[in-house]
Amino acid sequence: MISISAKNIDFYYGDFHAIKNVSMEIEANSVTAFIGPSGCGKSTFLRLLNRMNDLIDHTRLEGQILINNENIYGKDVQVDELRKRVGMVFQKPNPFPKSIFENVAYGLRVNGVSDKNFIEQKVVESLNSATLWDEVKDKLKKSAFELSGGQQQRLCIARALAVSPSIILMDEPASALDPISTAKIEDLIYDLKKNYTVVIVTHNMQQASRVSDKTAFFYLGELIEYDETQKIFINPSVEATQNYITGRFG
Repeated sequence: MISISAKNIDFYYGDFHAIKNVSMEIEANSVTAFIGPSGCGKSTFLRLLNRMNDLIDHTRLEGQILINNENIYGKDVQVDELRKRVGMVFQKPNPFPKSIFENVAYGLRVNGVSDKNFIEQKVVESLNSATLWDEVKDKLKKSAFELSGGQQQRLCIARALAVSPSIILMDEPASALDPISTAKIEDLIYDLKKNYTVVIVTHNMQQASRVSDKTAFFYLGELIEYDETQKIFINPSVEATQNYITGRFG
């Protein structure tokens, strides 16, 4: 089943043509990695999937992005509702200055949930899904800032999961972490696809090859190649992909 469908996407920052005629379909319950050198458009394209670029002035989108067959740039779309369905995890962990419990409960409270038992249940579920529960279950009232960087990033993933999205976007979720924390995030990404559609941006090609089912290679705003990850890394169809993967540029 197709979860995300992008058709003939062109995107502009002012006069700068950042995304050039990109089309792709992303299947539900899969992990898709976006790779490419800095400035290639991969993070810009990721942010189009939950309208994060709306926050930037003088931008313009042409084309259509459908999530579960709904045009997310349609006039009737409520962006807050969209971002509940399409969660986002950023490059650097960004916990709120609250307790571990309240970080995860935050989205539920903002959306008007007041049932204490339900909130507690969702917090426990989300921390379990983010493989953090066993490490924090005895210190839920402590500040999130007391956690390590890797734990903070998993807390941010738990926070995104608490509002029951169907899609999780991750913009270089492990780039600021040590190797052990990175391995935990990668294991988590692999587990999440049982219940979610996951799209990640990464500079780490080994990471893309380890965790993703499909890989998209972006260069200068264009989608150069998009295929099964194994094919992209072992036998790409386009010479530019081969050159990037083997380190000849980027």
